[in-house]
Amino acid sequence: MSRGSLTARVLLFASVWAVIALVAIAIVISQLYRAGSERAFGDLLRAHLNSVINAVTIDSSGELSGNLQLGDLVFEQPGSGWIWLVEPLGDLGEPRLASVSIGDATIASPPVADLPFNQRYQRSYTARDDQGNPLEVVETEVELDAEGHAARFRVAGNRQVLEDEIAAFSSNLYLVLALFGIGSLLVNAVAILYGLRPLDHARKALGKIRAGEAQQLDGEFPREIAPLAGEINELISANHRVVERARMQVGNLAHSLKTPIAVLINESRDMTPAHGTLVRAQAETMQAQVQTYLDRARIAAQRGSVLARTEAAPVIERLVRVMAKLNPDLAFSTDIEPRQATLAMETQDLEEALGNLVENAAKFARTGVVVRLRPAPETEGQRAMFRIDIDDDGPGLDETGMREAVKRGRRLDETKPGTGLGLSIVGEIASEYKGGFALAQATSGGLSARLTLPALITQA
Repeated sequence: MSRGSLTARVLLFASVWAVIALVAIAIVISQLYRAGSERAFGDLLRAHLNSVINAVTIDSSGELSGNLQLGDLVFEQPGSGWIWLVEPLGDLGEPRLASVSIGDATIASPPVADLPFNQRYQRSYTARDDQGNPLEVVETEVELDAEGHAARFRVAGNRQVLEDEIAAFSSNLYLVLALFGIGSLLVNAVAILYGLRPLDHARKALGKIRAGEAQQLDGEFPREIAPLAGEINELISANHRVVERARMQVGNLAHSLKTPIAVLINESRDMTPAHGTLVRAQAETMQAQVQTYLDRARIAAQRGSVLARTEAAPVIERLVRVMAKLNPDLAFSTDIEPRQATLAMETQDLEEALGNLVENAAKFARTGVVVRLRPAPETEGQRAMFRIDIDDDGPGLDETGMREAVKRGRRLDETKPGTGLGLSIVGEIASEYKGGFALAQATSGGLSARLTLPALITQA
């Protein structure tokens, strides 16, 4: 189970183990009780057998006699299944001696050849009386006088009594263990949920970091989790230092290149027109490309930061207001849903991407530009995304023109100002943030620039 809730996995494992353990305990205890009960049942029958043997003698007339008092009324109840029976052997004359419970019936005895006597000259077997009761029989043969007169002694007990007693014990045992098991599962669940609360606290703290509400994992953690929390805080700090160092290096590089390029552009003005125009054009292209690669380096440093977050609505509305002032003859509008949409990217990157697209749309629009934001259609296995559409009502492009427009340095309309790098920069920004950029036909007939960017996922 590679995914899912850790709490659910621990609860499932603890519950399965508790059920298996309780079932095993129930089986073992039940079997031990059965073995002990059967042993005690056999000992009771042998004790009764000895009592019968000690109470029986041969009288002066050569017949069996005796006054048996076994101290248990079940032997006096007909059909009880508790029986004692003394039968004469050899030349010892009738009658036999028997308990009231058997009446005139008898108990079938297996041949000695099939079931021999043991070392104590006893044997035991099962049988049924005339009432159908299952019997456990203990039998022996004893010489009663010096003349060799012998008799067969048998004592039988009702096995149904034993089985009923074992069944009652097992029922009570299963009920008690079931109640104990339910109680144990509840206690385990409470203990596990309480024990894993620090992990839930850490999850919420990470959610606050991703939402930009905190800079590190705050709070007290148990010693098993504290090292992990400390490492995460160190990782966040290191990530922040890397981003800051990259920003500083980008700024230093931009500053060091700004002056030489500016000198080249200024010097080009003093050159012959042909050479000056060529040098100035190349210097401006170099300046734009240097800025592009500096931006890519900055984005790459920021992309993995858990602190990158931007609320989309304020940025979109601010850009639209600026463009509306610069293009008073065009109507600009926004359609943002949801209003609280937050992107997992730096604000300046969103501003640069949208700025290029809105500016490009304003160049070709006839009457107006519309900027829309909606959740992007979900794709299985990918994170949540937002899509921003910038639609104009200009002449638009065919499919070939759309493919050419996104290539670096391509300008399909030389009458419009620019370097031809705007759309390629937008594509690079989207790509660095694992998003997407594409051109399509707008419903108004013009061009629709579709920018897909990652949504900020917050933890509850």
